[in-house]
Amino acid sequence: MKTVSFRLPSEKKNALDAIAAAQDRDRSYVLNEAIDAYLEIHRWQIDHIKTGIRQAALGKFASKAEVAAAFERWRK
Repeated sequence: MKTVSFRLPSEKKNALDAIAAAQDRDRSYVLNEAIDAYLEIHRWQIDHIKTGIRQAALGKFASKAEVAAAFERWRK
């Protein structure tokens, strides 16, 4: 394990401490959980971007109908 220090506004520290207390955990545990979630989300995004770039390089694009259907699903 390595120690990392950073500055944080008081209100965020207080909110973090409240979450830790509610979970009966220490601040480090909550921070590690938050960082794990952050890393997972960004790895997922990067993987999907890379997949899209590979598909585009191969000329695999969605049709106009597929794009329209995707936007329609998001509106609902």
